[in-house]
Amino acid sequence: MELIVDIGNTYTKIAVFEGNTIIHSERTEAFEHAAIDAIFEKFPGISASIISSVKEAPSGMRNYIETYCKCILLDVNTPLPFINQYKSDTLGNDRIAAVAGALALYPNKNVLVIDAGTCITYDLITSDKNYLGGSISPGIKMRFKAMHTFTSQLPLVEPELESETALVGDSTQKAILSGVHQGVLAEVDGIITDHKSQFPDLLIILSGGDHNYFDKYLKNNIFALPNIVWVGLKKILDFNEG
Repeated sequence: MELIVDIGNTYTKIAVFEGNTIIHSERTEAFEHAAIDAIFEKFPGISASIISSVKEAPSGMRNYIETYCKCILLDVNTPLPFINQYKSDTLGNDRIAAVAGALALYPNKNVLVIDAGTCITYDLITSDKNYLGGSISPGIKMRFKAMHTFTSQLPLVEPELESETALVGDSTQKAILSGVHQGVLAEVDGIITDHKSQFPDLLIILSGGDHNYFDKYLKNNIFALPNIVWVGLKKILDFNEG
């Protein structure tokens, strides 16, 4: 068994793998010593672990987990199962893990991974295991907040992700909804189309908190895989264990 710890800005997400199957998952605001003890009490067969964090990992977490099993902390020095062509050391761990997950699930394929969360990230890995980089744009909620914050008149509108938005809005609120929703769909579809002009056999993986919205309304065919980061962290762990 393997333990995956993914520390985000708000929540820590935990998964336990047995082979390639997730047998346990949870989300918590605090993953401290007592929570670690509880995981290993429930799953004493865990033999290796990986920690990934978008911020500084809680002091001592790795050392504490290592009282139970081997543990690696994903950072700029961690060996990766692909060739990283990114030119700076600022590539986020979530993007690294998503690319590794794409490689694990679709080896020898050209894959574009789209993570629709706070920001929308696009990451391209080729069939010969080269990660070429990608792009970053504001997420859905960030677009609504930006229009409200940087204007004096526009209200803060909440996204309506469960229903389709009319192209033409007949009020300020509906016009903002149309602009954000229709605009972000056009952006994502356009970027996919541009990538497919270079890689006609391109596979599209979609993850992130807003993946359901894009899964419903995008014109391009995609694979919605919300657990891609966990899969990728397991791939990195296995690569280092090997």
